[in-house]
Amino acid sequence: MVRSTAHAAGRPEPGGTAGGRVEAGGSGSAAGPRPGRGPGLVACHVIAWRNADSRYPFLWEEGVGSQPAARWHAEGEGPVQYLSDTPDGAWAEFLRHEDIRDPEELSYVRRSLWAVDIGSEHLASAELPAETLTGDAGSYSACREEARRLRSAGSSGLMARSAALMPGAAGGWRVDAGLQPGAERDGQTIVLFGGRPDLTGWRAVFEGRPDVTLLAAVRFLSPG
Repeated sequence: MVRSTAHAAGRPEPGGTAGGRVEAGGSGSAAGPRPGRGPGLVACHVIAWRNADSRYPFLWEEGVGSQPAARWHAEGEGPVQYLSDTPDGAWAEFLRHEDIRDPEELSYVRRSLWAVDIGSEHLASAELPAETLTGDAGSYSACREEARRLRSAGSSGLMARSAALMPGAAGGWRVDAGLQPGAERDGQTIVLFGGRPDLTGWRAVFEGRPDVTLLAAVRFLSPG
């Protein structure tokens, strides 16, 4: 995830909270420093990423179309919104489910990539083994049960390890005498329950495709 506005220096950023929840953002005063209180804080929002067909909106809506079942919801339990904490993660979700492995086939992809401000969402942490979180369609039943448990407990969404990216593949890039790989880290999937007309998105890519090098980082549903 990308924080659209950073916290002031010297103040901790929000992290995990009690009850197995994960802070997806934080908030603070947008005003300047106050006497005797040190540096002020500015609002902090979180940007998540969504890959979508360029012909349609970036989120599913209540009563509009029938959302197919997926890892965290069964048929008829939508709408449920699926986002990623990195652009690579969002592209990887598409490549995994469409089973696109051939670089030549990738050249025909034309998709939109959206940057979505999810604000200060409080997300529950899915309490499942890694092999369940990243497994094939046979693991979906356990994931759906966990989503129902969290939803019934009042959670607006959850965060879990990305099933579409290989371990450590969400590190991105940095610039140091040219492009260098970033530090390895695991990608995260962000799941929001229900329609979300309150969220704002920006189309970062229109009718684009990922770099061919991403294919090696995708965990596909079935062996190649």
